[in-house]
Amino acid sequence: MSGKFSAITLLFIAVSATRAGDGDSGLDTCFCQLQGKVDDCSCSIDTIDSFNNYQVYPILNSLLQKDYFMFFKVNLRRPCPFWSDDSRCALRDCSVTTCSEENVPAGLKGHYDKHWQNDNGSKYSKAAQERETCDENHDGLGAINSTISDENYEEFKRWQRHDDLQDNFCEMDDEKSSDLQYVDLSLNPERFTGYAGASSHRIWRSIYEENCFKPNIGYGPYTTSKNLNAMCLEKRVFYRAISGLHASINLHLCAEHFTRTGKYGHGTWGPNLEEFKRRFGPKQTHGEGPLWLRNLYFVYLLELRALARAAPYLTQDPFYTSNEAEEVRAAVRALLEVAKRFPSHFNDSAMFNGGKSAIELKEEFKTHFRNISRIMDCVGCDKCRLWGKLQVQGLGTAFKILFTKSLGHPETSRRFQLTRTEIVSLFNAFGRLSNSIYQLSNFHRMLKQPAR
Repeated sequence: MSGKFSAITLLFIAVSATRAGDGDSGLDTCFCQLQGKVDDCSCSIDTIDSFNNYQVYPILNSLLQKDYFMFFKVNLRRPCPFWSDDSRCALRDCSVTTCSEENVPAGLKGHYDKHWQNDNGSKYSKAAQERETCDENHDGLGAINSTISDENYEEFKRWQRHDDLQDNFCEMDDEKSSDLQYVDLSLNPERFTGYAGASSHRIWRSIYEENCFKPNIGYGPYTTSKNLNAMCLEKRVFYRAISGLHASINLHLCAEHFTRTGKYGHGTWGPNLEEFKRRFGPKQTHGEGPLWLRNLYFVYLLELRALARAAPYLTQDPFYTSNEAEEVRAAVRALLEVAKRFPSHFNDSAMFNGGKSAIELKEEFKTHFRNISRIMDCVGCDKCRLWGKLQVQGLGTAFKILFTKSLGHPETSRRFQLTRTEIVSLFNAFGRLSNSIYQLSNFHRMLKQPAR
C-alpha cells in the first residue's frame, strides 16, 4: 500500500503522521472546506456553529453531568472477535485502576439484588470506596476509574430496560455478563493517551478497508472525497458518518492533549494547535483533512435528527435517579425542544426506499456497522475502548431510531424500545459531537492569533 493511500484510509486520530511544516499557518487550510452547505444536507455550516455553540452545547454540557448519563455500563474485557493478537497496551498511560476482590463494593459486582429496595440505612458504606489498599495508577493517562458512590447502587435496577433487538445496528454487551461494570464517565474523560502504533492502525484499517462501502470498479479501491459521489446516498451516509465520528475523536484528542512541561512526567492538559494541524492540515492528509471536518457536521446533523425523531419516546422516560429525576427530565425536554426546532434536519426519509433492493441494502448497512461495533473490542487501550464503544453505540442507536419505520406510526411506535445503555450512549455520543464543534471554534480562534 502506498503512503498516500495509507494516509487516506487509516485516518486515525492516534496514528503517526507527517509533522506539520513550519510555514503552514493552517488558517486558510484546515478550515478551507468549512463553508457552504453540509454535503447531502440542506443547511449551512455557519448555521450549525451558531445553533450548537449557543443553544445545544450549554444545555447538553450540563445534562451530561447528571448521574443518569454519567454512569455507563460496559464490558471492557470482551475478547477481540477478529484476530487473536489484540496487542493490549502495556504502557502505564493505558492502564486500568484495579482493586482486590474484597475492596470492590458488592453493588458493583451485581450482588445488590436483595439490598436495592431497602432504605438508605442498608446501603454500603462509602468508606469502602475510599480505602487506599487498591493498586492504582492515579496519573495514568489511559487509566479507568470505575468507582461509583453508594447513593447510586439502588438506582441501577431501575435502569434495566426491555431490549428491542429487531433493528439494532450494534452488537451490545451481554447484560448478564459478569464482566460488566459501571464506569463514571466524569472520572474517565476522553483525551490523549499515547495509544498508537500497529494496534491502532489495524483498528481503523479494518473499519475503512473491510467494513465501509467501496465505489464501483473503475474508481479505485479506496473511498475518498474524489470518488464518494460515485456511490448511492445510503453508502455515502455510511462513510460520512464514520468519517465524521473519526474526525470528532481526533478533535477530542487535540483539545485534551498532554504537553509535558518538565521531567518526571509533569505537564498540562489542553488544546494542542500543532497536533490539530498535523491531523487535519491538507499537506499532512493529502487534501482530505478539511473534508473530514465537514463530515463532522454531517454526523452531528444525523444524530440531532435522531434525537428529534425519538423525542415523543424519550419524553416518556422517567430518567429515574432519585432526587435528580425531575431535574433530568426537565433538562432532557429542553434539549429535545431545541432539537425539534432546528429548521433543516437530515432527511432520513430519503433512505432505504425501493423495495427488495432497499431492504437488502439496509441489511448490508446494519451488518457493516455491527462489525464496526465488534471491532471496538479489539482496541488495545482501555480508555480508548471505553469511549470508542460508547460513541459507536451512540451512532448505532441513532441509526436504529432513524431507520426503524414503526417509530413514525402511532399504532406501532409503542413497540419501539431503547435500553438505558442505548439512551446513555446516544446522548453522550451527541455530546461528544457537540463538544467537537465547540472545540473547532476554539482552534479557529487560535489559528487567527498572530504567532509569538
